[in-house]
Amino acid sequence: MSTIRSKSVSAAVERQMRNWELARQQEITAPETSAATQPFVTISRMVGSGGTEVARHLAAAIDWPLFDRELLLHMSGDDGVRQRIYETLDERDQSFIEESLLSFTTAEFRRNDYFRRLTETMLALVRHGHAIFLGRGADLVLPRGCGLRVRVVSLPALCAQAFAERTGMSAIDAAREIERIEQQRSRFIRSHFHEEPDAPDRFDLVANLASLSVDETVEMILAVMRKRGLL
Repeated sequence: MSTIRSKSVSAAVERQMRNWELARQQEITAPETSAATQPFVTISRMVGSGGTEVARHLAAAIDWPLFDRELLLHMSGDDGVRQRIYETLDERDQSFIEESLLSFTTAEFRRNDYFRRLTETMLALVRHGHAIFLGRGADLVLPRGCGLRVRVVSLPALCAQAFAERTGMSAIDAAREIERIEQQRSRFIRSHFHEEPDAPDRFDLVANLASLSVDETVEMILAVMRKRGLL
C-alpha cells in the first residue's frame, strides 16, 4: 500500500473511531435491543464487475461507513485500534462475539491469527452500528438471518475490459489477473469457511451489472433494505 493510501486508510479509521467514541460519551448509541446486530449490508463481487462502485454509491446514499479490504486489514491488524474498538463494547457485546466465534471451531481458525482477528473485528463492528462490508467473506462471518447479503456480477469480457482500463493492462493480461484473483478468493472461502464460493444460498440478492447500471443496482438494494426494515 502506498504511503498516501496508507494515510488515507488511517484517517478513515480514525474518523470512524471518533464517531463511536463521541456517541458513547454523549450516550446517543442505540438503545438496548434483542437484535443480534445493527443493520448491515455485505457486498461480494466479481473482479471488475463494478461491485466496488456499488458499495461506494450505496454508502454515500445512506451515509453508512464502508469497510473494504484495506480498512478491515488495518483495523484487525492494529492492536491500538482493536483496543479502542473493544473499549466501546459492553458485556452484552462481548458475549455476542464470544458466542459467534464458537461456530468457527476448525483448526485453521485457531491457528490463523489474521483470520481470527478479522472475524472478531467484523463481529465487533456490527455491534457498534450500521455498516457496509465489501468482500472478505463478510456474509459468511456475520450471523445468518441478519442484514442483507448482495452479490455483484457481470460478463467476464466486461469485467476484463473494466479491469484493463483501470490498471492499464492489456485485455489478455487483465483476464489472466482476474482469474488469479478469483482463484485466490475461492481458496480463502473454501479454506476458512468450508463453503463453495458460488453456493446459491449465500446471497439474498444478485445484481448483474451487464444489464443494470450502478445507480439502478443501488436503488434495488435500497428497496430491499426498506422492505426488510434495515433503513
